Amino acid sequence: MGERLGLKGDRSMSPKSAFLRKPYRPGVHGPQRGRRPRTLSEFGLQIREKRKFKLAYGVGERGMKRLYLAAVASKGASSEKLLQLLESRLDNAVYRLGFAPTRLAARQLVRHGHISVNKRKTSSPGYLLKKGDTVSVREGSEGKQAIAKRRELLKKYDAPPWLALAPDKLEGIVLSPPSLPEIPFDVKLLIESFSK
Repeated sequence: MGERLGLKGDRSMSPKSAFLRKPYRPGVHGPQRGRRPRTLSEFGLQIREKRKFKLAYGVGERGMKRLYLAAVASKGASSEKLLQLLESRLDNAVYRLGFAPTRLAARQLVRHGHISVNKRKTSSPGYLLKKGDTVSVREGSEGKQAIAKRRELLKKYDAPPWLALAPDKLEGIVLSPPSLPEIPFDVKLLIESFSK
């Protein structure tokens, strides 16, 4: 894709990142000099942006379409609402709270039943959180290796302003609707690709 999507966790943000060391496509056709990159049509740009969103947030085509329709039906700007819906998914909140290094790892924690919402086990990564919901690691899951590794990192971790993190309890509370993150994607192209 040519951009950091945050799929590889902490290493992808470090200087050892493959994206920094080899800023070209993998394979034998990657480091070609003297060739101009192929220019994409408007449709190609829209498809590429959609693919970036789907990869970064771990949402399939049907899930993305459902969120788009909900964003269009609500009041306000569709692009901002779509981003808020993507950010308020349970797997994204687990990632933003620092319980997992990537959204994919957060999705696995949710799927395997290690996360509870309002003291109830929730195994749906697409569960949309509301203001006042409490997201926590279930009792018995705190000793799991993946979660135990994150416990030390959580003491220094700063959660986004829309989430309140209690690192000692492995718990977070949704304070408000998600604030829009700074992302390297163009949401307008995503909206245009669905509005056809």
